[in-house]
Amino acid sequence: MAASCTHLDEIRITSAKTHVCEDCVKTGDQWVHLRLCLTCGHVGCCDSSKNKHATKHFHATQHPLIRSIEPGESWVWCYVDEVAPAGIP
Repeated sequence: MAASCTHLDEIRITSAKTHVCEDCVKTGDQWVHLRLCLTCGHVGCCDSSKNKHATKHFHATQHPLIRSIEPGESWVWCYVDEVAPAGIP
């Protein structure tokens, strides 16, 4: 049986208001790809980026779900359950 995400009820945000990693902007660094926290709307850089701000945000807040906000991508990842839940708007 496939694992499922138990955190879908924590989704509060479904679209980004910004398309920059604000943490990287503050430090003058660059990012590779951007991820949106579906709980609070924080936009952070991916794990391929030097600073990994999206994952750092999860560790600081325990907000479980992120979405790629890269053009053409719509996948979601749950850090806690370590699954990519389907069917999220």
